[in-house]
Amino acid sequence: MKAVVGRIFRRSDSEENKREIEEELRFHLELLTLEHLQPDVSLAEAKGAALKRFGNIELIKDQCLEISRKSHPLMPAVKFFLIVVFLVGVLVRVNGTDCDVIHIGDLLIAVPILCRLLLYVRGLNPSRFFSEHKTSTPLMLNETAQPSFTIYDHRKLTPVERLISEK
Repeated sequence: MKAVVGRIFRRSDSEENKREIEEELRFHLELLTLEHLQPDVSLAEAKGAALKRFGNIELIKDQCLEISRKSHPLMPAVKFFLIVVFLVGVLVRVNGTDCDVIHIGDLLIAVPILCRLLLYVRGLNPSRFFSEHKTSTPLMLNETAQPSFTIYDHRKLTPVERLISEK
């Protein structure tokens, strides 16, 4: 029982998680190295090719830590609890006749919304928005090296003007 409670309440970005992620990344890097290892290719060249194909290890490690942080076992329970509190607040607000009861309903509606907003903002990663172009990976829907769409246009054109200017 103590192990289960400790596992639920442990910090999600603990050293154990970091160590597990590093072991997994090393394992996959070794698999890629073995895949690139040929009779005419040295071990150092195979490791270099595997690292080049694998990508930025630190970026991948950070993304894995972010995913493991979001998959905490209590998060579905917390989200369900916030939904229940919100629904109770709506019921109290609709069925309440007294001014104080209506204010309690307002609080029961506002608190879960603010908590969910806090969980959302806490999950945002600023590096996603301020990353350099070489670390960002645009969605490629065509065979060329150019992204198929522009998320933000620095020329301040409307989407219709962009379509006309691209023709």
